[in-house]
Amino acid sequence: MTTFYDFGLHHSIVRALGSMGFEEATAIQVQTVPVALQGKDLIGQAQTGTGKTAAFGIPLVERLDEQSGNIQGVVLTPTRELAVQVAEEINKIAQFKNISALPIYGGQDITRQIKALKKRPQIIVATPGRFMDHMRRRTIRLDAIEIVVLDEADEMLNMGFIDDIKEILQEVPDQRQTLLFSATMPRAIQEIAQQFMNDPTMISVKAKEVTVPNIEQQYMEVAEKQKFDVLCRLLDIHSPELAIVFGRTKRRVDELSEALTKRGYGAEGIHGDLNQAKRDSVLRKFKEGTIEVLVATDVAARGLDISGVTHVFNFDIPQDSESYVHRIGRTGRAGKTGQSITFVTPREIDHLRLIERATNRRMERRSVPSMNEALEGQQRMAVEKLLEASGRDNLAEYKTLAEQLLEDVDSVTLVSAALKMLTKEPNTTPVHLTEESPLRVSKKKFPPKGKGGQGSGFGGKRPFRPRSGGGEYRGGGEYRPRSGEYRPKSGESRPRSGESSGRTYNKQR
Repeated sequence: MTTFYDFGLHHSIVRALGSMGFEEATAIQVQTVPVALQGKDLIGQAQTGTGKTAAFGIPLVERLDEQSGNIQGVVLTPTRELAVQVAEEINKIAQFKNISALPIYGGQDITRQIKALKKRPQIIVATPGRFMDHMRRRTIRLDAIEIVVLDEADEMLNMGFIDDIKEILQEVPDQRQTLLFSATMPRAIQEIAQQFMNDPTMISVKAKEVTVPNIEQQYMEVAEKQKFDVLCRLLDIHSPELAIVFGRTKRRVDELSEALTKRGYGAEGIHGDLNQAKRDSVLRKFKEGTIEVLVATDVAARGLDISGVTHVFNFDIPQDSESYVHRIGRTGRAGKTGQSITFVTPREIDHLRLIERATNRRMERRSVPSMNEALEGQQRMAVEKLLEASGRDNLAEYKTLAEQLLEDVDSVTLVSAALKMLTKEPNTTPVHLTEESPLRVSKKKFPPKGKGGQGSGFGGKRPFRPRSGGGEYRGGGEYRPRSGEYRPKSGESRPRSGESSGRTYNKQR
């Protein structure tokens, strides 16, 4: 076991890490922190949830000069949510040092950002596009930058930021340290390493270290038109404290969150088309438990660090193993157990096997629950509520009423009535969801058994993507192959020509 004392860090950093609840360093931290502290360039191949933010945040806070009012460190991230999250964690690590990190991202008033920059933070955490804006305005000075971190480099590549990254790296001082973190190493990322890094040390976290063994991973084979009713039954059976439901597209997220609300669940959606104020509002409600279900696209949920998520539902199967590991990594954190359930249509079974092979983990097949099982789940919850209430001390004023009721009604009937009132019976309100085309994968694209292969996220050369006809990134965080797998755009009220028609879910669950 390696502790943070073993790294020889400043006592203020060790103290901060202790206050954050960090005791033992993770695998990626054990390998990267000593190298980064020596000022060497490094490439860390690791997934979200392995502790990589602290892996570069600790060296940043340790090595930078707290007496200087210049920007000395820059962290580039693919999304605004991740920028905010990374800045928050760095500030926690630096809470007992005079060092601060400022998040800079698109969608926020740039005048407000310029004002914040005048407070002279030592570290900037930014999305590439907004960082470029400040470079052009000369509101960020680059001459004192000593360390540059590229976080989730492959995701920035997928989102079309590669040219911005190259321009930023050309502008910052040559005499700097560069730390690059990426789940996969596609050719474009390798070229950046060769062009802009100085003899980098390569560090990789193996597959077995990122498949999160404390998460129970299951799948259900479900027809597209049955998915929503099955999701509702599962929510009734498990009654999760906090759950995240992943949808493939922005339209899917909008329709799902609206449909869940109609069925009586506290749900809201988050995706790339929402403005920052709305996104912040939804996340705040979810963290506070005001809503129980967060419906999200992959990119919108990237970088979220919300404690207490008990369940992840993959309403649409993720397009690759990296997305799968990222999704399920939202639960099972801080030593707690979590559960993930993936819906798979019959035509997507091959795609599921690809993900299993890439992650070296078989998912447990579960049968589709019945409506009676959903009702039984809610009845169990009612019993638990009643037992919990009976153990409280503030019942004296109700005992007289109870005694009066028992004079007219027998005790079994009375308790039965109380349980019925507490039980949330299955809701069959009709809802509308537009069908999504299934993900299909050619068997020749499967990686060799036992070797990860392309798309494994653990040493493969590039991430798997459905490629019937090629694809392109069209903004907002959604990857859409030209063949039509991700055709719907946000706000469409009906399918376009060639798409499946919408379905109305009005069957009993």
